[in-house]
Amino acid sequence: MSYPVQMLGRLIEEDGGILQTGPFGSQLKQAEYSTDGVPVIMPKDIDNGEVVTESVARVPEAVADRLRRHQIRTNGIVLPRRGEVTKRAFIRAEQEGWLCGTGCIKIETTGKRIWPKFLYYYMGTAASVDWLEKNAVGSTMLNLSAEIVSRFPVRCPDIETQRSIADVLSTYDDLIANSRRRVELLEGSARLLFKEWFVKRHYPGHEHNKIINGVPEGWEKKRIEEIAETIGGGTPSSAVASYWEDGDITWFVPTDITNSDCLILLGSERKITEAGLKNSSARILPRGSILMTSRASVGFFGIYDEGDCCTNQGFISICPRLPHARMYMLHDLMRRREEIIGKAGGTTYKEINKTTFRNMTMLVPSAELLREFEEFCVDTFEQARALKRQSNAAKAARDLLLPRLMDGRIAI
Repeated sequence: MSYPVQMLGRLIEEDGGILQTGPFGSQLKQAEYSTDGVPVIMPKDIDNGEVVTESVARVPEAVADRLRRHQIRTNGIVLPRRGEVTKRAFIRAEQEGWLCGTGCIKIETTGKRIWPKFLYYYMGTAASVDWLEKNAVGSTMLNLSAEIVSRFPVRCPDIETQRSIADVLSTYDDLIANSRRRVELLEGSARLLFKEWFVKRHYPGHEHNKIINGVPEGWEKKRIEEIAETIGGGTPSSAVASYWEDGDITWFVPTDITNSDCLILLGSERKITEAGLKNSSARILPRGSILMTSRASVGFFGIYDEGDCCTNQGFISICPRLPHARMYMLHDLMRRREEIIGKAGGTTYKEINKTTFRNMTMLVPSAELLREFEEFCVDTFEQARALKRQSNAAKAARDLLLPRLMDGRIAI
C-alpha cells in the first residue's frame, strides 16, 4: 500500500490549521525579556522531541498579550527555522499559551485533515530529515521559512489511519518516557542521599562522631591525584581507514555524554579498531572509571560498565584508587561542576587540564561510609541500567516501525 503525497501547506489549509513563523526581532526585542512571565520557545529549547524548560526565556504578560498570534496550542509542533532545522517539539497541555520564539516556526492542525501526532512522527523519518536539510537555505547556517515548510511533502493516509499510526508509535514513546522518569528518580535518590550524608553530614552515626577542625573524625582532605588516577584520551587518524572500519572498541566523544539523558552509558556512537587504539594516545580505561568531559562542554559525567572503553582527548577519566570510592567521587564532582568550570582556561573554548584537576582537593569520608554509599548506588544504578536497556530496545523497535508505518509497508 502506498499513501498519496501532498504538500504540507495544502494539507494545513484544508485542515484549517496554522503554519507560521515566530515574531521578527523588531516585534520582540531583547530588552523585553524578563525573569518571570510567559515562556518563549527558542531553538535551543527544543531537544529530543520536546521543549526543555530549564533555560527557557520569558516575557511579561503584556508583551505576550501583544504577541498572542504567536501563542502555541496543545498538540502543536514547534521547529527551529535556523540552525538545527530538523529538530521539532510536540507541545504538551502545560505549555499551552507559551510563545513561539523569533527563531522558530509553529504548526497547528485541527485533526480534520491531518492528525497532529501523526505529523510529528512523520517529520522524524529519515526521508523528512533529508528533505528539510536539502531544502533549507544558507551555507553558514541552515534556514527555513514558512514557505519552504509549506512545500514539505507528506505521504498522507486517511485520518483514521493517521490516528492509528500515531497511537502505535505513542505506545513506544510512553514506555520510553516512563523508563526515563524512573531512571531520573533512581539517579535523584542517589544524589539526595549524597547530599544528606556528605553535604548536610547527617550520615549514620553522625551524632556520636567528633568534629576536629571542622572535619568529622576519620575523614581526610586529599588532592584528587592522591585518591585517583586521571587518564586522558586520543583520536586515531581519520585518514587511516583501518583505524575505524569494523572497529569494536567503545570510543567515547563528549557528545556521547552531553546527548545522554542519564549518567549510564550503554555504548558509543563510534568505535575504533585495535590498530586505532595502538596508534593514538587513547587508552583502555580500567573498569569502574568515571568519564568527565574536560574540553568545551566541561564537567559532564558518565559511567560505562558494559566492557572495555576509551575516549578522545576531550575527557579526563577518573579511576579511584580507594576501595568503594567510585560513586562518592562521581557525586562529589557532579556537585562541584561550577567549580570545575571555573578552573578551566582557554579563549577559543574552555578546557581544564589534568594538572589543575589533579590538584583539586576532596574531602574523603571513612571507609565504612564509602562502602555503604557505594552499595546503595550500585543497587540503584543496576536498576537504572536495566531501565535504560529497556528504553533503548523500545526506541529501536519504534525507529524500525516508523518508516514502514509511514510509507504503508505495514498496514494498520
